[in-house]
Amino acid sequence: MMIEDSFPDRLPDEEPPKSKSAVKREMIALQKLGEELVDLAPAKLAKVTMPEELAEAVMLARRLKNREGRRRQLQYIGKIMRVIDSEGIRRELESFHHDSQVFRQQFQRLENWRDRLISEGDSALEELISDIPGLDRQHLRQLIRQAQRDASQQKPPAASRKLFQYLRDNCQ
Repeated sequence: MMIEDSFPDRLPDEEPPKSKSAVKREMIALQKLGEELVDLAPAKLAKVTMPEELAEAVMLARRLKNREGRRRQLQYIGKIMRVIDSEGIRRELESFHHDSQVFRQQFQRLENWRDRLISEGDSALEELISDIPGLDRQHLRQLIRQAQRDASQQKPPAASRKLFQYLRDNCQ
């Protein structure tokens, strides 16, 4: 005995329609994504690429003080996000989170470069400059020598922190 398909109008390779609950979960997730945009710092919000209509809705929601008005504006933002590519916005927001995988990987990479520069010296510096040609070689050498000196004299790692900060600011 064969079980009949409950969706006879559907082609064999088509997905079944989403349930009301699944659609509602997606809508709530998009509203939460919109709320993250509204709560984002202005400098970070400026870096997010989004359609003009969404940007205007986010700016209006930021200005609203009334709780109910803000809630309705967030629903409107969720509605806009259903028709645009919200996955790109989601990825951009994730890159801002300090606990995101991308941030941790970048941080780890810079720490490794700093440690290599301090331990290996000029050979690691040449390799770094070949990878990232715009760096100031002289300034980097000064930072490396100071960090090496601090390490050998068992001083606090202030120069090592300056070297890391220079790498963070210039190796993005």
